[in-house]
Amino acid sequence: MRAISYDAFGPAQDVLVLGDIETPAPAPGEILVRLSYSGVNPSDAKARAGARPGVTKPAFPRIIPHSDGAGVIEAVGDGVASDRIGEHVWIWNGQWQRAFGTAAEYIALPAEQAVPLPDGISLETGAALGIPGLTACHTVFGGGDVAGRTLLISGGAGSVGHNAVLLAKWGGAKVIATASAGAAAYVKAAGADVVLDYADPDLAAKILDATEGGIDRAVEVEFGQNASLLAEVMKPPSTIATYGSGKAMTPELPFGPYLFKALKIDITLIYILPAPERAAAIERLHRALAEGAFTPSIDATLPLEDCAAAHDRVMQAGRRGSVLLSI
Repeated sequence: MRAISYDAFGPAQDVLVLGDIETPAPAPGEILVRLSYSGVNPSDAKARAGARPGVTKPAFPRIIPHSDGAGVIEAVGDGVASDRIGEHVWIWNGQWQRAFGTAAEYIALPAEQAVPLPDGISLETGAALGIPGLTACHTVFGGGDVAGRTLLISGGAGSVGHNAVLLAKWGGAKVIATASAGAAAYVKAAGADVVLDYADPDLAAKILDATEGGIDRAVEVEFGQNASLLAEVMKPPSTIATYGSGKAMTPELPFGPYLFKALKIDITLIYILPAPERAAAIERLHRALAEGAFTPSIDATLPLEDCAAAHDRVMQAGRRGSVLLSI
């Protein structure tokens, strides 16, 4: 099969190679998916670059990157019902703690990691559901229903943030989102009630002006950078659901305000989400898709051989939606 792989860390154009690799066979409990699309995420680019703290070499001799994707089940291993052959599926954790991910014509993986797509939902959409879809869904709904509550969603133009705006509005929340000034219309079109410039020096005051007593739940992409802001705008008690802190990986926390508001910090790493919570997020995503309330944005779809360009693109500021490889 054709596949993109790497055996050393480095710049995308230097280490990502297109070649032929033996097509895998499904082991017991596994399925074989012929992939149509591979979803590229910032975590894939960071892993390939060797940007994870303390990791000095790839975990496997050769890695096919990417955890997200979508395609059609072509074969099943022992213990998997043969009537799954022909199913259109989307994939989660394709390359998490495994050597071979979705940047290839085929992937073999445990059957539960290939989720049947709802009727009428494209494979292209399916490839954008894994990391950005599940992260958005869990950070919005991880504390329960949000109807009638006020949510603050930072980075509302990013893949996760934009998904979170769509899902929160579908869930009946009032949504205050932050974004760059140039992305305000894009975020507003997703359903945000209020969009504020994250660089505004009066951001905290403007968030409070748009609420009745503060924020009930925050979905936060830059926790360290915004820790002090959150201390000002959150209601007591409430939850900050954060999935990133790339600009400040060792945050300084204003503990006093957090303490006297009894704020909870809920850190989400979607790769290790417990099975019941993952199942709940998948069910909600599928309902939102079926009701036409949620369709993830696609920024670009590139051919498999342009994987290096896709890795560069997914790390660019101003990207609007997921980056996919067409296989």
